[in-house]
Formats: sequence, C-alpha cells, structure tokens
Amino acid sequence: MNDLLPDLFDQFADKIHWVSSSYRSFGGHQCFYGPIETVKCFEDNSKVKSLLNQPGQGRVLVVDGGGSMRRALLGDLIAASAIANGWAGVIINGCIRDAGEIADMAIGVQALGTAPIKTEKLGVGIVGETIELNNIKIRSGQWIYADLNGIAVSESQLEIE
Repeated sequence: MNDLLPDLFDQFADKIHWVSSSYRSFGGHQCFYGPIETVKCFEDNSKVKSLLNQPGQGRVLVVDGGGSMRRALLGDLIAASAIANGWAGVIINGCIRDAGEIADMAIGVQALGTAPIKTEKLGVGIVGETIELNNIKIRSGQWIYADLNGIAVSESQLEIE
C-alpha cells in the first residue's frame, strides 16, 4: 500500500487529524503507521537513541526537535537500532543525517530535512511529553499514519482495509 492517508480520510474523516505534508520521507518504508511514543528534545538525541534501543513493538517515535535545522537527531546507526528493535518508524520535527543509507533501510522515517552535523549527548529530553506539531497535540498511545501524502493522527487504531 503506497497511499494510505487518502483512504483513511475518506473512511474516517471524523476520527483522524491532519498534521502536515511539510515533512519529507527518507526511509525505505514510505508508508508506515503505529502507536505513538513521544520525546521532546532540542539538538540532543540522547533520548532518541535510548528509546530506539528499546523494544519498539511496532510503535512510531515522534520527536519534537523544535524544528531545528542545525543538528541531526537521527542517523544510520540509530535507525539500524530502531529496525533491530522492531520500531515501525520515526517522525522528526527536525533533521536526520545519513539520508542515503536510511533510504535503503526497512523503516519509515519522515523529517523536515537533513543536516550532516551530529548532536551533543547531554542526556536532555522528555519522554512521553505531549507535543504539538502544526497545532495538533500528539500524545503517547495515540496512532500515527504516514505516507508520501503527509502525516495524520487518531486517538486509536483505525481499521485499514
């Protein structure tokens, strides 16, 4: 399935919220979805790395990086860890690096762009924090759906046909 969001909005317009189409798809899986885990961090991916080293169980990590375009919050090594631990994807309000490598990886990744510079590791960030992307509140436990059409959120899992 390549175009998930149009069908979801046709079927569940009252149960799904449009987040944005301003994010770019970088991962090998352009269509992905799952329950949300959130982390809020700014130019420090310590918590991102820690979470993606834990069992993902098909979840999608949504990272509020404050929209920073100066440092990458995800690279190929952390993306490989996410795959090994069963995460469905990562959505970053910020940047990734190693875009060429991530494009060939079996994971969904969406971000605002790329930056070749890694972050400092200061252990800063808040896991499970309610975050806001494009005026949509996103909480751990909700469901997120992403494809080349953009990103959408629902309170619970939607039945995909």
